[in-house]
Amino acid sequence: MRAIALIVRLISGLNLLIGNIFSWLSLAIVLVCFTVVVQRYVFSISFVWMQDLYVWLNGAMFTAVAGFALLRNDHVRVDIFYRPASTRRKALVDLIGVILFLLPFSWIVYYYGWPFVRRSWRIYEASANVGGMPGLFVLKTFILAFALLIALQGISMALRSILVLAGREDLLPAKLRYQEQTEELPEASV
Repeated sequence: MRAIALIVRLISGLNLLIGNIFSWLSLAIVLVCFTVVVQRYVFSISFVWMQDLYVWLNGAMFTAVAGFALLRNDHVRVDIFYRPASTRRKALVDLIGVILFLLPFSWIVYYYGWPFVRRSWRIYEASANVGGMPGLFVLKTFILAFALLIALQGISMALRSILVLAGREDLLPAKLRYQEQTEELPEASV
């Protein structure tokens, strides 16, 4: 069980690191987009490669941080039944969801993305826009990174669920445990 807890911590740590690094791209996206707008409307100049850049940064960021978002429970979920459920029921739902939906989805994205990315690397694909950025093949590689990172985090979720169902959630640090949803009432002021 300690080995399972170690794997959960390692995978979660990897996605936490990648998420914290790539989330900074949001600042770069805003700065590049702002620069493009100022250049276009104030100076009447435009660079196609800069327009490509903020779109590509957006794609790279959102595909790279998908595992991080899953780690933080930031993905869309129907919480009508999940939120009030017990920790064991949440663990069971997560385990089934990962096995039946998340891992097959990740495999499909990887399987069908691989030839797409391989072809892009073979021809060193660049932007379709004249004057656009080179290196589109690097951006397309993020499709595979997305599938891999979200699958790894799914495996981490499944292993965490196994620990919970075995009654060994105590092997995980508090930030990786299921949080009981309790409604605390604010204290009345006198």
